[in-house]
Amino acid sequence: MRDSLFHVERMEATTLQAQIREMLVTAMLAGQLPASSPIPSTRAMAKRLKVSRNTVMLAYQALAADGYLEARERSGFYVSPELQAGLAATNVSSFPKKVETVNPVDWNKKLRLHPSGQSNIVKPPNWHDYPFPFIYGQSDPALFPITAWRDCTRQAMNRKWLDAWTDDRYSEDDPRLVEQIRQRILPRRGILAESDEILVTLGAQNALYLLANLLVKPHTAVAIEDPGYPDMRNTFTLMSDDVRPVAVDEEGIDVNGLTDSEIVFVTPSHQFPTNVTMSLPRRRALLEWADKNDGLIIEDDYEFETNYIGEPTPALKSLDGMGRVLYIGSLSKSIMPGLRMGYLVGPADLIAEVRALRRLMLRHPPGNNQRIVALFLSLGRHDALIARLHRTYAERWKILGKALTDHFPGWFQTPGFGGTSFWVRGPDGLDTDELAVKALEEGVVIEPGHVHFASSDGPRNYFRLGFSSIADEQIEPGIIKLADVAKRMM
Repeated sequence: MRDSLFHVERMEATTLQAQIREMLVTAMLAGQLPASSPIPSTRAMAKRLKVSRNTVMLAYQALAADGYLEARERSGFYVSPELQAGLAATNVSSFPKKVETVNPVDWNKKLRLHPSGQSNIVKPPNWHDYPFPFIYGQSDPALFPITAWRDCTRQAMNRKWLDAWTDDRYSEDDPRLVEQIRQRILPRRGILAESDEILVTLGAQNALYLLANLLVKPHTAVAIEDPGYPDMRNTFTLMSDDVRPVAVDEEGIDVNGLTDSEIVFVTPSHQFPTNVTMSLPRRRALLEWADKNDGLIIEDDYEFETNYIGEPTPALKSLDGMGRVLYIGSLSKSIMPGLRMGYLVGPADLIAEVRALRRLMLRHPPGNNQRIVALFLSLGRHDALIARLHRTYAERWKILGKALTDHFPGWFQTPGFGGTSFWVRGPDGLDTDELAVKALEEGVVIEPGHVHFASSDGPRNYFRLGFSSIADEQIEPGIIKLADVAKRMM
């Protein structure tokens, strides 16, 4: 057998045992290790790969348990004879060949919507490769408690909880997770809710889309913050021809601009993207507007944990005595963005309808993830992570604020309570799209701000700097480079 078939990489994220398994399975499926052929002994393979013999033995035994190998007494391991029969049944030569398309479909005529044509936030997919990633909404892997998460994952896989993640719950959520959200998360925001008033979602975005599908008709008057969250603006635009941008000032959305709107979307804790915290008088005025006009308020409380001055401001929902505020929270921001876990809180009658709609779309979020998150919350792991993130982000908030003060004087206003980004306004003649391109050449990733404005003719001199995924020591050097790029453009 050629030595080139067998190799492992110690810098790979997967374990050596997993790499050995993958290496052998690939060789078997490719026909390089035919059925009934012997494979190198554990001693020979360990020597060839320069790994422990025990590591190889565990990989071989796992493959034997799965039917890829068979162990022959006093002879060693062989490729299972039954493998060839299985491969023959799926021989690629028996698959139909791709044929040239005749009279291709004109999808422009078939499609009811064209969401790909909308303006969206764009981030480099390889942002990890840049030394100065001032990118919003991403996490720093160094801060994540991998050992704690692994422990919760191991516990979730316990046989006694097998049904928690193997069963199709149809429209129901993991009751353990719902209870943790009800008892641990919501009370901190001043919200008391029953289990039937909570729905688990695939992140906040999923919750927002479900609500929009149920509540927004072709001519529903929907008010959005301007500047605001582009994905919410795009979602509403797909469903209504009456989406109304409303200005944001230092107290939040201008309630006088809502007039006869039927639904308004707001981000009161940290306005997206300016980070303005909605004042208490403005919150009361917003609730009064909803009561007077039979309106609904969708509250996206996407990063309430990141307050660095004083106590977190209670959610708008906590002031709602009429059931007009539909509250959306996310665990993706505090645990990890890739988790895609959020929740929706609202009147039980509404939640029942949203649950029924979700069933038609995706049944429910994966049961294994729900149970892992439930354990992560119940064991206090989430609280510990929040405390760690708070300390780290508070320090980065200070470092970035000082760096901007020193190198971009007058370009920004420090967020009053926190958040994980700074909203920066450059001189009127600055094009931040061009700034972003030139900064990327220097290894600095920033986000141009014009996409947050509803009008395509909106200002182009704003940009956002996130600090959740950049190390402390990289912040000021990155700002110095960005300032140098900006000076060359002025």
